[in-house]
This record gives sequence, structure tokens and C-alpha cells, in this order.
Amino acid sequence: MTFVKICGVNDAAAMDAAAAAGADAVGFVFYPPSPRAVTPAEAAALSARAPRGAPLRVGLFVDPADAEIAAVLAALPLDLIQLHGAETPERCAAVRARFGVPVMKALGVARAEDLDALADYAAAVDRLLLDAKPSAAAALPGGNAESFDWTLTAGRAIPRPWLLAGGLTPENVARAIRESGAPGVDVSSGVERARGVKDAALVARFVAAAKGRPPRAG
Repeated sequence: MTFVKICGVNDAAAMDAAAAAGADAVGFVFYPPSPRAVTPAEAAALSARAPRGAPLRVGLFVDPADAEIAAVLAALPLDLIQLHGAETPERCAAVRARFGVPVMKALGVARAEDLDALADYAAAVDRLLLDAKPSAAAALPGGNAESFDWTLTAGRAIPRPWLLAGGLTPENVARAIRESGAPGVDVSSGVERARGVKDAALVARFVAAAKGRPPRAG
């Protein structure tokens, strides 16, 4: 069954909605420019609302220093560190070795050639996230409601377990999974009623559509 991550969880309602819907992972954004950003203390309080292990806790960082990651891990355990900046394979490997936490690297995709970089990261990370490469007008490295051609990944051997991101919604996620062959999906803006504010009904519909089952009652 498709792995589903709800990213940008920043309040109790969003955390509760993701857990109730049966999301496999939630993402806490530790990048202050984002409207979805949380502090380590806020993320710890949100994490405490659901049992450990369900859903997995993912920390999203953009070109972080070790001290930034350490401060988060001192406040709450993470199941996965998501690196969403310009981190090199060497930097990803160093983070994984330094903190002993699995690492997922986000890579921007606009053309087929962008997928060539996947091989460089295969030995350095545990998962990959293929997101739409931000346009020149995009304000953030992710969560911009932009998508790429999902057929670019169809039939392609991806060297690590991976998630599809970028422009996904409850209405298009099933098609995106079919066309891309993605074993997992990651959504943020597509389940929001306003920028940075998750909508519980949209979260439930998204998870259900991705997993091919009726929405769970909240």
C-alpha cells in the first residue's frame, strides 16, 4: 500500500488529522522562512499527541548546520531527517553518520536529466523524495503547489525507496501514483485551506485516495 507523508504539520489539528487519517509519516518543518515552520519545542508537543511509531516523525531541514539538527533531536526523536536544500551526497552521508538517524534527500525534478543525480545519492541516503524543481518565482524550496511530469519516473529504476511530491491533491494523487509508479507520496500545500493551515477533511481524503480506500472518520 502506498506510503503517505503529510508535511508541514504545525498545529494540533493537523497532527490529529494526519494520525486519524492513517498517514504513515508527518513532517515537521525546521526552516523559519516557511509558513509551516515549527520550533523544536512545538514539534515535540505535537509529536506527543500520537503514539510513537504511528505516524513516523520526519524533520525537514534546508542546508542545516549540525548544531541545528542536534537542537531538534535534543527536543524530540526523529525517525527520519529530510534534507531539502543543496546538500551534496557527502553532506547527506555525514549527517546520517553523525546522528545515526536515517536520511531522506529531496531532489528537484523538471526534466528527465534531473533524475541522473539519483545514482550519486544512492549510497548516502535511505530514501529519496522527488519534488518539482522550484520555478524562478517560487519562494520556498518545496511546498509551492508545483508539479513535474509524473511519467518521467515511470518504469525507471530508482535506487532507494522514494516519495513523489509537488502539486499533489486529493483529486490527482491516485493518477500521480499510477503515472509515476511512486511507492509513496508527500503532500503539504495540497491539503491546506490556507497557506500553512491544514484542512482535516482534505488530509483524510488525500490519504484515502492515495491508499485506495474510503476516508476514515475523524
